[in-house]
Amino acid sequence: MVGSRQNLPSWISAAAANRVDFEGNVSSMSETKLKEGSSSSSSSKGLSDVDLGFGERAFSAAGAAVLSAILVNPLDVAKIRLQAQAAGVPYQGLCRIACFDTNTMLPDWRCSTLSTRSVVGSEPVCPPECNQYKGAMDVLYKVIRQEGFTRLWRGTSASIVLAVPTVGIYLPCYDIFRNLMDDFTTRSAPYLTPYVPLVAGSVARSLACVSCYPIELARTRMQAFKETQTGAKPAGVWKTLLGVIDPVKSTNLLKNLQSYRVLWTGLGAQLARDVPFSAICWSTLEPIRRRILELAGDQASAASILGANFSAGFVAGSLAAAATCPLDVAKTRRQIEDPARALKMNTRKTLLEIWRDGGMKGLFTGIGPRVGRAGPSVGIVISFYEVVKYALHQRH
Repeated sequence: MVGSRQNLPSWISAAAANRVDFEGNVSSMSETKLKEGSSSSSSSKGLSDVDLGFGERAFSAAGAAVLSAILVNPLDVAKIRLQAQAAGVPYQGLCRIACFDTNTMLPDWRCSTLSTRSVVGSEPVCPPECNQYKGAMDVLYKVIRQEGFTRLWRGTSASIVLAVPTVGIYLPCYDIFRNLMDDFTTRSAPYLTPYVPLVAGSVARSLACVSCYPIELARTRMQAFKETQTGAKPAGVWKTLLGVIDPVKSTNLLKNLQSYRVLWTGLGAQLARDVPFSAICWSTLEPIRRRILELAGDQASAASILGANFSAGFVAGSLAAAATCPLDVAKTRRQIEDPARALKMNTRKTLLEIWRDGGMKGLFTGIGPRVGRAGPSVGIVISFYEVVKYALHQRH
């Protein structure tokens, strides 16, 4: 299939030296070849990227979101536990297992000698270091030892419930905004074309964040707090949100309705984190994947689309995650605050509080698991999304 520029995804066609269609053909972007492509498109029509409907794009994005949410959830738990600990969330409690030094494979017998019994017959209380997280690997180790292996996927249900609508709104809207803006700037303001991914990504992410924020709030609280009741079923998304609303409920109907804004506590911090993240991510991702596809040349296929998008997404996601880590720390702290206090705080005050308490180290708490999560997550989502779109092209 040879088509005009409008019949190709803009990340393949726009500003690329080569044009790669969905059947692996490559043609030059010179004026001569472009004219030839435009003339031949009238006799050879096929489903293009811009022809895909919102539903098909959302379906592609939803599958990518579920896969990513399941694979990277343990790193998300590690990141949020470290940030919550820095915010003052206590993780001390009775150890229901023998204490182990996380740096060795042998039991730390100091725990048994230093432990005390607050009440005769009660379980031994471990010293503070047994309940302090020292890093991402230490979080993973202690969660497995103290709460069980499955707790690494605590909040996965909320992650999936969140990811499906969020990514289902985010990626299709990005595609649509990018295609519209790309067409407009190409015709009217070519010098603005390089900024299209930045603007399209920021607008699409803002829409997704505002729409799905209460679920994000529930997910963060579910991952941040340690289970205290043995054998009790952990609270789900709905019960977690009810727990946020209950402390600020009022008998006055009007005030009660106003109290529901607590479900959007930290939205400013979320937007302050996600909008720059998206701007950095897409501005980095688009040129990298175009360059990789140029190198692939006439070998462009489903495999090269997968490789180009995963590689570009991994690099772009890692860079964006590192750059926006302080805003992620602020977002986590806003979401785990006492609801009554949260209504009086804002993102700027929270950042100043973090700086006062922990300095630069405090602002970058959890940067390791955040970068370790974001790189693969963006790579998986983008590559899966584009490959499913490719498959839909082939089917039609």
